[in-house]
Amino acid sequence: MTGSKTNTMNRDEVLAAVRALPAKQDFVWDGKTEDDRPATAEELNAALATYRAKRGRPAGTSTKEQVAIRLDHDILATFRASGRGWQTRMNDALRDWLKTHSAV
Repeated sequence: MTGSKTNTMNRDEVLAAVRALPAKQDFVWDGKTEDDRPATAEELNAALATYRAKRGRPAGTSTKEQVAIRLDHDILATFRASGRGWQTRMNDALRDWLKTHSAV
């Protein structure tokens, strides 16, 4: 996401920097500016749990297999133009073809 990165430190560098702070140098919030309020332990733990969460698409439980296939542009464009679910419809079309043709 463009513009979402606020610093150049990675997670391990941030944790090391925070752990390196002496306890006597803790930030004291003046109670006025909410943006300056330090995060609570619960907020920090929730943020770390979110960061550690596995990102990306969840692992599927189906029997489908991802493959690379080359198709004619017009065939692919027609299926894509039919909207969401075009891959399922393409799969169904291939399944219908197999009903009337030998798989060998």
